[in-house]
Amino acid sequence: MKSVLLFGVLVVLEFVGPSAVLGQAEPAVEPRLEAAVFDVAAETRAYLDRLTPEQKERSDAYFEGGYWLQLWGLLYTLGVSWLLLGTGLSARLRDIAVRFGRWKPLQTVLYLVQYLVIATALFFPLTYYQGFVREHEYGLATQSFGPWFSEQMLALAVSMVLLSILLIPLYAVLRRAPRTWWIWGSLIGVLFLIFGILIAPVYVDPLFNTYVLLEDPEVKEPILSMARASGIETDRVYQFDASRQTHRISANVSGFAGTMAIRLNDNLLERCSLPEIEAVMAHEIGHYALNHIYESILFLAVVLVIGFLFIHLTFDRVVRRWGERWRVSGIGDLAGLPLLTALLSLYFFVATPFLNTYIRVNEAEADLFGLHAAGQPDGFAEVALKLGEYRKLDPGPIEEWIFYDHPSGRARIEMAMQWKAEHLDE
Repeated sequence: MKSVLLFGVLVVLEFVGPSAVLGQAEPAVEPRLEAAVFDVAAETRAYLDRLTPEQKERSDAYFEGGYWLQLWGLLYTLGVSWLLLGTGLSARLRDIAVRFGRWKPLQTVLYLVQYLVIATALFFPLTYYQGFVREHEYGLATQSFGPWFSEQMLALAVSMVLLSILLIPLYAVLRRAPRTWWIWGSLIGVLFLIFGILIAPVYVDPLFNTYVLLEDPEVKEPILSMARASGIETDRVYQFDASRQTHRISANVSGFAGTMAIRLNDNLLERCSLPEIEAVMAHEIGHYALNHIYESILFLAVVLVIGFLFIHLTFDRVVRRWGERWRVSGIGDLAGLPLLTALLSLYFFVATPFLNTYIRVNEAEADLFGLHAAGQPDGFAEVALKLGEYRKLDPGPIEEWIFYDHPSGRARIEMAMQWKAEHLDE
């Protein structure tokens, strides 16, 4: 189902999180100074060696398994799309929508609801394995099946609403401008993205977690101080109960104008020391202070233009060959949504290394900003180890370029130790 929702949501706003429970944070590694020389490589290796062979093997297996899941996700999407088209089911869903909907927007919504329900059911085996079975096998998840399944149904309902908001204007453009739709469609996609940034933190996130004000001044005041020093005017920090779903730590500074808020989950509060919390929050503040939200909107606008151009050049060719059999007349036909989804999924799959590189560069910029803002290199390195519970810490360069949307744990720890080496006199 993730591939289907990718078309509507476009951007996955997730930044940090680990895997198995470590309990209390281990003390930071003390620097080994020999003749007033700080050996960055040795300090980096000392942190990496903190993981036992068993922990490293488990982390590597989890992360490398994700490589295959990306491929299987694409193949599954293509298979489901072919099934809906080849059996004529998509055309029948369109006919039902047309029969019960007197005007085009209503037809779009009726078709989308049917499509999402059937696609969710067809994707469920993969969703169940990837999101429930595998997460429990690696000690990441905390939910039993009932609450997990309830959240999947809630996500389906939210998707119906949000994708309806996207597809109603998009299909209006597809019908009225079949030759230039890819330009106007990209504009609609960007506007939807901005809309999502505005409403998600305020209206969507609280559907899945409870957000309350963080009251502990020992934690809150350093975060607010860093925020104010970085140009973020706020007097509130929120915490949310992610522990009811996962053991991962996470935080974000997200939103737009009046919706902007600083948030961190209870796992971060419970599993990390104050220097680690400051390091994480300084990184998240860095994303906001460095205008990564605005940069990402511009970047995704370009990505969407190229992606929609790709669909424009391929959709009609596919329809000319199989459209009569599928009863799909063209790009503006609702019955062609599975084909549009398949082509867009293929495009994003091929573009994965380039998308990951863009995100990884932004993450590295936020890492460096965070080190300067918090001045907690050892706290930063400790968090990198916690993230290493489910992210392979020491990949090869090609592997990192293709699959990593964050710098590797090794690269992050090395950056922290290099920063520390240059600030020993402080």
